[in-house]
Amino acid sequence: MRNPQNDRLGRKNSVSPERSAKPTAKPIRPEPSQGTQAGRVSTSLDTNGGAGKANSPERTCILSRRKGTRDDLIRLALGPDGSVAPDVRARAPGRGAWIGVTQAELDAANAKGKLKAALQRAFKTNEVTVPADLGARTAQALRQGALDRLGMEARASNLINGADRVEQAARGGKVHMLIHAADAGEDGRGKLDQAWRVGGGEERGVIFPEERTILSMALGRENVVHVALTDPAAASRVRHALGRWLAFTGPDRGLEGGEPASRTGSADDVLTKE
Repeated sequence: MRNPQNDRLGRKNSVSPERSAKPTAKPIRPEPSQGTQAGRVSTSLDTNGGAGKANSPERTCILSRRKGTRDDLIRLALGPDGSVAPDVRARAPGRGAWIGVTQAELDAANAKGKLKAALQRAFKTNEVTVPADLGARTAQALRQGALDRLGMEARASNLINGADRVEQAARGGKVHMLIHAADAGEDGRGKLDQAWRVGGGEERGVIFPEERTILSMALGRENVVHVALTDPAAASRVRHALGRWLAFTGPDRGLEGGEPASRTGSADDVLTKE
């Protein structure tokens, strides 16, 4: 196992009940006409040229009334005891309601009682208990989904790590997504970004909103600072998981080049790059 000089191993937090991320996503490197640019993360799950999204029934956010597919929004599940919990995989049994807002917007609606009122209308019952930290729980579930997705792709041998291996693959045009830990050095990032451009890749890799210790534990490997997805479908799945997390947590958790990502009201708005 490679041990890059400046890397170290840490620990990863876990979240229950969320276990694994949804394995579908939008093509990761669209043509310029599609409007998606390098360095930002796609949150759309369209993997069938639009067919999958077209066939998916629309849901409506109970707060903003924005419409979207189940892949665009986040489901809140009602437990038997009336408690509300995030169901980011949309797999929990029973009744559910959908939201399409940021964590800040959700927290504000919760504090003012608007969220509880909207949930009571959606569930057609007054027996609804909304935890004060629902926003934080939802963000943690999305975070865990992104980490789990990276771990699954690592176990499937769809990614590589280590500066030398990543650079070689990037120059050879074999990298479909490049990820840097939040604490990766600027020189190391720049060198690999340049190699990716030489190999016909995007302008730069994305900066993951966690440090190398978390990436190392997520992948089950030591000393993970730089990660390259070498399978296009795997890169799509990772892009989706990261983009969905970012769309909820908001611009302060930007991924692109260390800069906050813009957000104007929906998950897909995260795609644009300056």
